[in-house]
Amino acid sequence: MTSTPLSIQAASCADDYDPNSMPVAKAREFIARFLSPVSAVEHLHIRAALGRVLAEDVVSPLDVPAHDNSAMDGYALRFADLKPSGEVTLRIAGSAFAGVPFQGQMHPGSCVRIMTGGVVPVGADTIVMQEHVVAQDDSVRIGGGHQQGQNLRRAGEDLKTGQVALKRGRPLRPAEIGLIASLGIGEVSVYRRLRVAFFSTGDELRSIGTPLAEGQIYDSNRYTIHGMLARLNCEMIDMGVIRDDPALLEGAFRVAAASADVVITSGGVSVGEADFVKDLLDKLGEVVFWKIAMKPGRPLAYGRLGNAHFFGLPGNPVSVMVTFYQFVRAALLKLSGLDPVPELPSFKVPCTSSLKKAPGRTEFQRGALTQNAAGEWSVRVTGEQGSGILRSMSEANCFIILPETQGNVAAGTLVDVQVMDSVA
Repeated sequence: MTSTPLSIQAASCADDYDPNSMPVAKAREFIARFLSPVSAVEHLHIRAALGRVLAEDVVSPLDVPAHDNSAMDGYALRFADLKPSGEVTLRIAGSAFAGVPFQGQMHPGSCVRIMTGGVVPVGADTIVMQEHVVAQDDSVRIGGGHQQGQNLRRAGEDLKTGQVALKRGRPLRPAEIGLIASLGIGEVSVYRRLRVAFFSTGDELRSIGTPLAEGQIYDSNRYTIHGMLARLNCEMIDMGVIRDDPALLEGAFRVAAASADVVITSGGVSVGEADFVKDLLDKLGEVVFWKIAMKPGRPLAYGRLGNAHFFGLPGNPVSVMVTFYQFVRAALLKLSGLDPVPELPSFKVPCTSSLKKAPGRTEFQRGALTQNAAGEWSVRVTGEQGSGILRSMSEANCFIILPETQGNVAAGTLVDVQVMDSVA
């Protein structure tokens, strides 16, 4: 992967640069300027390419549709044979089915029974739906009021030969896979999957299945990070839990940086620990910032470990998820080659309860977005908002975003909500 070199010196020359309290919007700008997508390309069969990102434009080798065809079941005819008003009777000369064209000749005063997708016979320029005719043995009666060219799909109407069907940087969803298959293309060029190494830090953390001693807790952060990375189709390297030991952490940082494009840690960047981790990062790379003016998630570090991007997330479970959604998600999508990077949907809705908020930093409260019987949307907070209460994330489907300057919010006030993934 080719990455733009980080530079604390360049960052510090920018307006509002404060590594101890970076505003949310400014932190996003700093991260974005250092991101370059992976460059390695793989050639995959389209069935194996779902969820990957196109590394080259897909160019149509043929017209789509390949021939003039009917958009309806009905009758193909010459518009000149119809009357503006009143009925005409046309003789049925034959039939055209999808994949089985009419082989005869159309003469004035005749029509061809045609099915959806059937090739339009030479000489026909209009399709009349079967519901608008009266069939009688080998003829049909057709009234007036029709338009020339109706219900007819022209060759190349969707795509012409040589036209770009899908641009580089597009994610391959089922619709894109189907489109590529419709062009007769069986293989595509995609960017290789982004490699992400991650681990948790802390002497108090224990793995699932291990008995807990006093003061110990189970490590949940690696599981939430694993789930969020899996949804982004990353190649994951789970390095487990690393104890708060400088030698062990340095070894883990070196291994992670050598094997991944991105390194994500949780814990070890809060007050009292930041200098310790920062010293290691300065030794192995560099740090652009390590504090964000936000709640939850203030202790967030971003920088470089060797050639890998580094995100040092907080240790609290909710803070891990909030900072991942707000900073890491977009960065990983950009590094994966996605262009443009889709933003999480956001809009304003009334909040059904009052919210406590002190000005000075951006807050991301967890909310439940719902719709009433009249189709009106509203949002409520999901209970206690402490950064260690993971249940507040489990019950949420959106973030209630309260800007830096915002104070307390009265019930009924319009607030900005950002949808996480879906409202289901």
